[in-house]
Amino acid sequence: MDAKEILREDISNFAFRLEAMTIDEVFDAMSLLEKHSEDQVSDRDETLSRIALVEEEIERRFPGQKLAPYRDWKQDQPLLS
Repeated sequence: MDAKEILREDISNFAFRLEAMTIDEVFDAMSLLEKHSEDQVSDRDETLSRIALVEEEIERRFPGQKLAPYRDWKQDQPLLS
């Protein structure tokens, strides 16, 4: 999966699918969307709306922790050259 695939998917389908994803899949989707949002893209609003959905899913799974579990996961990921 890449950011473009996420952005092509209907937003309601994406929101529904998020609920069934593993936590690693949710974190991976967030990472892909964040990287995509940093590019000069014409679909920035669409990207940000999906980031908001992923944030909500993370907060639902980790109440009161904001995005700390995602930041911890991201820190543990190997750097790609």
